[in-house]
Amino acid sequence: MTDEPPRRGRRPGASDTRGAILAVARQKFLEHGYQAVTLRAIADEAGVDVALISYYFDSKRGLFGAAMALVANPADVLTRVLDGDPATFSVRALRALVTIWDSSDTRPALEAMVRSAAADEALAALLREMLEREVFGRIAERIGGANAQARAMAFGAQMAGIIMTRYVLRLEPIASMSVDDIVRHFGPSLRLALQGSPTRQRRSSG
Repeated sequence: MTDEPPRRGRRPGASDTRGAILAVARQKFLEHGYQAVTLRAIADEAGVDVALISYYFDSKRGLFGAAMALVANPADVLTRVLDGDPATFSVRALRALVTIWDSSDTRPALEAMVRSAAADEALAALLREMLEREVFGRIAERIGGANAQARAMAFGAQMAGIIMTRYVLRLEPIASMSVDDIVRHFGPSLRLALQGSPTRQRRSSG
């Protein structure tokens, strides 16, 4: 008997080809970063044609976004925290975000996403579009009222600042604070960002 050459295309049977591609892609992106990983390398390890990756994900950026979303999709996180009292939404969102970033299971993927977005303008644009539509747009719809989109973006800017300070720059004492301390220190300002300036709201409604 002779060894058969590796088969290309869809894997036989009921195997999750798309899931296999995502698993390989996530591992490679985490190990080597966005720029160094090629679609062909992912396809070879997953045992599929490169064309199949294009079919499922359209591009390398599409594959990267899908692979990173496996561990922490902002839209999914938002869906979980939107339910409940609107007055405490900012605290729920902050606690959920910090908890995800603190986890050793998800933090490497998030850090890889930040590094890759900083190095690739097209990827940064893709992430920006996703955040504007699936996160801040939904927050604006939920809070409603005057300048809802601006208030949602102000909220997002503060959240991004916390992430940058705590996890990227790792500035103390914020880098070493507990989740409860982070919520206690930043919860009020995040709540104010969502509420907006009382003076501005009066002028908008007058």
